Amino acid sequence: MKIDIIEKDYGICINNPNHFLAFSDFTVGDGIDIVENVNIVKAKDDFKSTAKRAEVFNGSQGSYIAQATESLNYFKNTYGDLTLFTFMANDVVVEEFTNHLKVANSPKGFHDARINLSHVLYVDKVLSPRNLLRIFKIIANVKAKVLANMALPLHIQNILNTDDFLAVLSNVPQSDSKSLDINNAEYDEVDFDELRIRIEDAVEISIEDAFERLDLTFGILDYFVAEGILIGDLVDAGMELVDDDEVTDELKEKMKSQIFKSLTDINVIALIVAAMRTEQDLTGNRIREFDLSDGSAYLYADDVLGMAISNQIAGTKATFNFKRYDEAKPGIIYGLPPVLEDIFAGLIAGCISKIFEE
Repeated sequence: MKIDIIEKDYGICINNPNHFLAFSDFTVGDGIDIVENVNIVKAKDDFKSTAKRAEVFNGSQGSYIAQATESLNYFKNTYGDLTLFTFMANDVVVEEFTNHLKVANSPKGFHDARINLSHVLYVDKVLSPRNLLRIFKIIANVKAKVLANMALPLHIQNILNTDDFLAVLSNVPQSDSKSLDINNAEYDEVDFDELRIRIEDAVEISIEDAFERLDLTFGILDYFVAEGILIGDLVDAGMELVDDDEVTDELKEKMKSQIFKSLTDINVIALIVAAMRTEQDLTGNRIREFDLSDGSAYLYADDVLGMAISNQIAGTKATFNFKRYDEAKPGIIYGLPPVLEDIFAGLIAGCISKIFEE
């Protein structure tokens, strides 16, 4: 069945003159509805203002559901009888930090910024309310799973899909009477397992497409931000074990430049990311065989990672500096969890050794 898309500067209307059977969590009309119009409108997130904007589309005629949104940025993917609309609202941009490093930032700050990926799925079949509900749950679950598997930086996870929306639409059963009993109507027989797989694939592709269209990628500096690690703090920690008469603004600038240079080395990045993921798994009690309360005294793999980082940056000599920084725990190093403590001690030790050998 052909559906119409009406686009205005204040909203988007998905129209079906033969009506949709809809299940949604929309601002206006959440739950099961039979509607002619599905409206995504720029409005305050309340019933009254959203309904008022939706009525402009419908000319006060035609049944509708409506969702308030800040952004009308969307794209559409069609797979046979499935049409998936993905709506994107994003406050984060990737900015140049140095010539070779980028960082994700937001003019709103990460307390108020949001990334919302929302969906409206139309299935060109006559589906029962029960199947619409099942599809709604499938989409919600696969979205959560795909985004979790992306292992995004924590401050990005915290602003992701805090205000997303979802609607599932299908065709309405034919009825000879003026009123339709949706509980006893005739619905299409579907191979639901096959339909579920196609829907899951469509949603996964849409999320990948959304990040690509928004040009949202994340790098090592974004994971530093997630851990509360500032480059300036690393420079200060590096200076603490240098003789006072040698600490100059020029030395600090050299240290900062060397840190940036080291963070473009894919081997250094790989070691840091490995340590960060290890820290998350161990402190999150995700590994059955590891008990932080008993086993931390016997753990030396974090030292191995720290020494590997220092060695990668400045060779064997840097591993001696690593022991100094690991034992002294200067500045920000002191407050870090065990594995991160060692890898950043290794990063600082390697950079200090490198600038003093030049």
